Amino acid sequence: MSRYFSIRRLTALWKKEFIQMRRDRVTFAMMLGVPLMQLILFGFAINNDPKNLPAALVAPTQDHYTRAIVSALELTGYYRFDHVAVSATEAEALIERGTVAFVVTIPSDFGLRVDRGDRPTLLIEADATDPAVASGAISTLGTVASDALLHEMGIASQAAETARSHLNVIVHRRYNPEGITQYNIVPGLLGVILQMTMVMMTSMALTRETERGTMENLLAMPVTAAEIMLGKVLPYLGVGAVQVIVVLGAAKLLFNVPFVGDLGLLLLGVLVFVLSLVLLGYSISTVSRSQMQAMQLTFFFFLPSIMLSGFMFPFRGMPVWAQWIGELMPLTHFLRMIRAVMLKGAGPANIHPQMTALIVFVIIFALIALARFRRTLD
Repeated sequence: MSRYFSIRRLTALWKKEFIQMRRDRVTFAMMLGVPLMQLILFGFAINNDPKNLPAALVAPTQDHYTRAIVSALELTGYYRFDHVAVSATEAEALIERGTVAFVVTIPSDFGLRVDRGDRPTLLIEADATDPAVASGAISTLGTVASDALLHEMGIASQAAETARSHLNVIVHRRYNPEGITQYNIVPGLLGVILQMTMVMMTSMALTRETERGTMENLLAMPVTAAEIMLGKVLPYLGVGAVQVIVVLGAAKLLFNVPFVGDLGLLLLGVLVFVLSLVLLGYSISTVSRSQMQAMQLTFFFFLPSIMLSGFMFPFRGMPVWAQWIGELMPLTHFLRMIRAVMLKGAGPANIHPQMTALIVFVIIFALIALARFRRTLD
C-alpha cells in the first residue's frame, strides 16, 4: 500500500461520505431545511414595525368628529378597531387579556367642546409590555388625530404646533410606562431557557439507552410504556424547577422586573409548560436513531419556535400564515401567560386560553410519545 497521497483513495472516501449522508435523511434534511427556513422567516415573517394592530374604541357619542379621528387612525395602518363602542370596563378586560393593543377613549362631550372652541382631550391607552409594538403607533398619534380634527372642522392645514393646540392627546403606556426592554425580554427568557434545556435533555432519553446497549434491559423489565415515559421525564421537572428559581430570582434582583401577579398561578403555568416540553423531547427521542439526530431535530424545532413566538420579534407584526405557525408552538402561549401574570397581574380568567393551549400540548405530546414508543417495540 502506498504511503503517499492517493487521489483514488481520496475519491473512494469522498464517495463513502456522500453515501452515508444520503442514508442519514435527518442530517440531509437539516442541511437543506435550516437555510431555507431562515430565508423564509427572516425574509417574509419578521417585521419590527407591526401594523394593523387591534384596538378598542370607547366613545359614548358617535359624532362626526369621533368618526373622523377613528378613520384617520385606521388610515395610518397601525390601528384596526375590532371593538367599537365598548364600555370602559370591557375595554379594560380586553387590554388585560391582550386581545387589543390599544384602547382609544373619546369623551362624551368631545364634540361639544370642539364646537365651543375648547381644547378637547383624547386618551390613548397602549399595551406597552412589548415596547417595540407600541412605539411606532404612538409616534404618529398626535399629528394624525389633530390633522383629522382640523380637517373635519374645516380649518386649513396649519403648522404642526398650531394643529396640536386644538387637541390634547394623552398617552398612557400601560404595564411598562418607561418602555424598559428588560421587562419584556427577561420573562420571555425563562421560556426560552426552559425550552432549550428541557427539550434537548429529554430528546436524548431513549436514544441514549439504545446507543449504550441498555435498551434491551429496560424493555425486559415488567414496566409499561407509560411508566417508562414518566420515569424518563419526571426527573427533569426537578431540573426545570431549579432553573425557574434562578431565572425569577435574577429577574427580580438584577433587572428589577415587576411582579404584580399571583406567584402560585405563575408556577402552575410553568409546571404545565415544562411538562409539555419534556413530553415533546421524549417524543423526539422515540423517532431518533441516535443522540446526534435527536439534537438535530431539537434544533429544527428551536429555530421557528423562538422566531415566531413573539420573543425576538413582535408577534402581531408577522403575516397571518406565520402567526398560525406560531400558535402551534408552546412557547408562544407561555410568553403570553408569563408576561400577563408578571406585568399585568392577570388572573385565571385572563390567561385561561393560554393555559388551555398548554394543557392540549401536554395531551398531544403524551399520546404521540406513547404511540411511537409502542411502535419501536416491534
